[in-house]
Amino acid sequence: MATTITALRRQIRSASDLKSVVRVMKASAASAIGQYERSVAALADYARTVELGLGVCLRAVDPGIRAWSPAARAEDRTVHAVVFGSDQGLVGRFNDEVVDYAIAQLESLPVKVWAVGERVHERLLDAGIAPEGVFAVPGSVQHITQLVGQVLQTVPIADSAVARAPRSATLMLFYNRPSGNGYSAVSQRLLPLDEHWQHALAQQPWPTPQLPDVLSANTQTLRAFVREHLFVSLFRASAESLASENASRLAAMQRADRNIGERLQDLDATYHRLRQAGIDEELFDVISGFDALSPNADAGPQG
Repeated sequence: MATTITALRRQIRSASDLKSVVRVMKASAASAIGQYERSVAALADYARTVELGLGVCLRAVDPGIRAWSPAARAEDRTVHAVVFGSDQGLVGRFNDEVVDYAIAQLESLPVKVWAVGERVHERLLDAGIAPEGVFAVPGSVQHITQLVGQVLQTVPIADSAVARAPRSATLMLFYNRPSGNGYSAVSQRLLPLDEHWQHALAQQPWPTPQLPDVLSANTQTLRAFVREHLFVSLFRASAESLASENASRLAAMQRADRNIGERLQDLDATYHRLRQAGIDEELFDVISGFDALSPNADAGPQG
């Protein structure tokens, strides 16, 4: 009995310590989600400014230059893809889901893939796809800019969007986006620029009565805005992926907290039941000993 109660006390203490750790991780994940969501919201104004500038440049340049439609050369039809994942633990199927989604979308296409995260890199290798390179997953909002710069410098097609107007370049992003209480895998094609999107930007009205002019070379300015558009899109994708990662971890910690709470209730109930049984047994022993030492009540008075 004593050994069982001692073991239960140890289990209760361990479960309580683990519950405290889980709660700290829950708070950390919730805080991180807010950090990345705020960064995406703060990026919205800058993205709007970039789109306005793009619209002005698209109205100013030759429509043949801004169409950027795919060409017929087979070697130019290769899809360049960047897959965003996580290198942290306790995220469930976060990496598996985004990789499975990317594979399904890129099936039967000539593709070159860059992985963001070692675990996504390994998952792609397991699927038979050898990534061209791997980038480190940002540990905070401040490190996302560094990742975006590395992608723009490393992925050839992204860099060519600034050097020249690509007519067949295809650049796609695959990442998890926050959705409700969880996340879902999504894709985004950055290049070539969607023709309908370009047309809509060129036709959108300017927010003030004074219309702007493009002061420098039209094509050069357009490419500069395209680079900023790529920067905004990559930054948003990375931030949303990190927010989804922490949402997945938060959900896992919530489940763990609930399971540990239920386990603690069971352990406490078992402990109190065994403790009460031990107390009852000790009381019965005391009563039995008292009865054994008491005078025989049935003997009656001596004459």
